[in-house]
Amino acid sequence: MSYRLNTRDDNAANEPIWTALGRLLPLMVGEGRNVTLALAAILITSATTLTAPLIIGHIVDSFITTGDYMGLFTWSGLLLVVFLVGLVTSYVQTRTMGGVGRRILFNLRNAIFTKLQDLPVAFFNQNRSGDLISRINNDTDKLNQFFAQALMQFLGNAFLIVGAGVLLLVLDIRLGAVALVPAVLVLIVTQLIAGWVKRASFKSLQTLGSLSGEIQESLANFKVIVAFNRADYFRDKFGAANEANYAASIKAGIASNVFTPLYGLASNLGQLVVVAYGIVLIGSGELTVGLLIGFLLYVTSFYTPLRQLATIWSSLQLALAGLDRISEVLALSSDLATAPAEAAKPGPLLAFEGVSFGYPDGKEVLKQVSFALERGKTYAFIGPTGGGKTTTASLMARLYDPAQGRVTLDGADIRSLSAEERAERIGFILQEPFLFTGTVRDNIRYGSHAIAALSDDELKAQLDRAGLSGLLSRFDQGLDTPVSSAGDAMSLGQKQLIAFIRAALRQPDLLILDEATANIDTVTEKLLGTILSQLPPTTTKVIIAHRLNTIDNADEIFFVSGGSVVAAGSMKSAVRMLMNGVTAS
Repeated sequence: MSYRLNTRDDNAANEPIWTALGRLLPLMVGEGRNVTLALAAILITSATTLTAPLIIGHIVDSFITTGDYMGLFTWSGLLLVVFLVGLVTSYVQTRTMGGVGRRILFNLRNAIFTKLQDLPVAFFNQNRSGDLISRINNDTDKLNQFFAQALMQFLGNAFLIVGAGVLLLVLDIRLGAVALVPAVLVLIVTQLIAGWVKRASFKSLQTLGSLSGEIQESLANFKVIVAFNRADYFRDKFGAANEANYAASIKAGIASNVFTPLYGLASNLGQLVVVAYGIVLIGSGELTVGLLIGFLLYVTSFYTPLRQLATIWSSLQLALAGLDRISEVLALSSDLATAPAEAAKPGPLLAFEGVSFGYPDGKEVLKQVSFALERGKTYAFIGPTGGGKTTTASLMARLYDPAQGRVTLDGADIRSLSAEERAERIGFILQEPFLFTGTVRDNIRYGSHAIAALSDDELKAQLDRAGLSGLLSRFDQGLDTPVSSAGDAMSLGQKQLIAFIRAALRQPDLLILDEATANIDTVTEKLLGTILSQLPPTTTKVIIAHRLNTIDNADEIFFVSGGSVVAAGSMKSAVRMLMNGVTAS
């Protein structure tokens, strides 16, 4: 199954604004009370803005032109109260929606991270971690900014535009109609170029994700870059990604800001037409000075939010582009489906039954493979590099599911086991072990609830019983030795020791060692061999190895190459098959 995320702007289709807003509404589930409060506050704010021009026009016509200063002060006080009410409601709206935006951001990031944890290993093999980080950080933040700042501004401005437009037509339909003509023209232009704006925003977010991927890759491989003196290579790659992001950001900026001068021009034209026509009407006695002032204020109340909608529109397009990229992750589901529960059956511990497997966009690695592993025995899997040994081990641990056939554990389909049960019963020491930031103790406890619940004394006692305490002497502070995820302070051999302790301590039914001793000295390797011999007699051990001295004690050897897994027979036969396989490759 392919899990490759979209890297094109296919989702950036043109759509009506109300349809676009409808796609964002599900994100506000559970915020109904706060959104209602914020909406009420912004409507009151808009109402105060629409009331002020009427009061100002009345003051001019009734008090200023007649010299009634008592009425002037009284109505000016009323105007001040209107402005104060608008100030308070604007603050309530800003504070309320700020909280809504932060909670949506919090929930979205949790949802994406939880979804990523549910996806199989194949997903992470096909997608760059830098782009995933960008989706979690940057794309969700675009949604936060929209909900915290732009959404209520949009609704408030929409109310202002409708209210001011209606009042313009009610006060004087001729003057109002002339004032609204420029607005109709810019709205038509806006609808025509909306798709272009969204595509540009979407491309900007994509290139930002690629830029994050380049940064993550170069920092993660900094030692290799220094060792091979190839800073120029990664510098060129970063430069290309940075240039692509720069170009996309410029285009997005132009697309997003093209509305501002367009709406500004419409506002200026509207005011110019009102002043010119208004003077004509005053000269004919059909309009008063106060009404013209109020009319101009309503034109401002109509076009100012229209200009602000240019910025809000840009925020909306960025939010929708971010939502497309986030939704793409949230819509994914794991192809590692759980099979119906099956009862254990007598027979081998683990078996491959007609298993075939291939990676996406790659050749088939295993073809109709069948074999069985008995309890308590040690099996070695050898073969040329790229022959499929690690893939076979990964299928045993169910990091992947076969394309055909099935893998059984105790006669039951391994897909019928829960992830927790599978992790307890199957230990896997990876070829390149990963450690988490913390201490040696934290890394040993990781992945087992039973071991995590042990006190320090109980943990040390269990390490003694398993013969693992001697390995702790390789660490300066024992269990308290600090560990970083990068592992800079530890050798690769020490990291493999921690992974070995972590896997062996839980005494699993099946222990898979994928080149687990490749970076360990001979003395320590012999100690590990002794520890392995102390595991329960029912533990089946699978050793993936290149060095033949690590499989001396194997009960059976399998040769993996060319899509097949076959019994190799004696050590001499295994060596001959390995040499022939290496020569052929």
